[in-house]
Amino acid sequence: MNTAKHLKIHLTLLFIVIGVFIWSIIKPVSYLDWLAEVSPGVIAIITVTAIYHKFRFTTLSYFIIALLSILTFIGGHYTYSEVPLFNWLKEEFHLQRNHYDRFGHFLKGLMAIVVREILLHKTQLAKGAWLSGITISIMLAIAALYEIIEWLSTKISKGGHVSKDFLGMQGDKWDAQWDMFLALIGTILTLLLFTKLHDKLLKKQSRGT
Repeated sequence: MNTAKHLKIHLTLLFIVIGVFIWSIIKPVSYLDWLAEVSPGVIAIITVTAIYHKFRFTTLSYFIIALLSILTFIGGHYTYSEVPLFNWLKEEFHLQRNHYDRFGHFLKGLMAIVVREILLHKTQLAKGAWLSGITISIMLAIAALYEIIEWLSTKISKGGHVSKDFLGMQGDKWDAQWDMFLALIGTILTLLLFTKLHDKLLKKQSRGT
C-alpha cells in the first residue's frame, strides 16, 4: 500500500473520531463526567496528529488509537455505567452490572501494539521475549495508574456523583482489580494475535511500501 493510500486511511480514521467526539459533546449525561472520560482520548488524538510527520505509526496502531478513543467518547457521553447497548445486555442476560467499563478495560489491551511500536522505534529492544515482557509490564503500569487516578478523583471530590460515575464501580469492591486483570488478559491476547501482523506491517513501513 503506497503512502497516499495510507494517508487517506489515516485521515478517514481522524474524521470518524472527530465526528464521534462532536456527537459525544451534545447533551452528555454530565459535562464534568464527560470531560473526565474523554480527556485521555482527546490527548491521544492531538498527540498522534501533532507528531504525524515526525513519527508515523503503522495503520494498525492508528486503528487501535481511533477505536479506543471512540470507546472513551461513548463512555463519556452516557457514562460507562449507562451505555445503552450494555444496559440491554444486562437486562437480556440478567447480568449484575453494565459491563461496558470492563469491556473497555479489556480492549485497552490493544494498546500493547502501540507501546510495542514505540519501544521498537525509540529503544534498543529487539523483537522477542524481552520486548513482550516489557510491553506487558508497561501496560500493567498504565492500567494501575488509571485506577489510581480514579481513586484520587473520589478523594478529591469526596465521593461526589461525578467521581462515582467516573469510577464506575457499580457496587463491586474488586472493580479496580477486575479492570487491571482484564487489561492484562487483553494485552496478552493482543500480543499473541497481532504480533506477527504487526511485524509484517513494520517491515513494509521500513521499506517505504
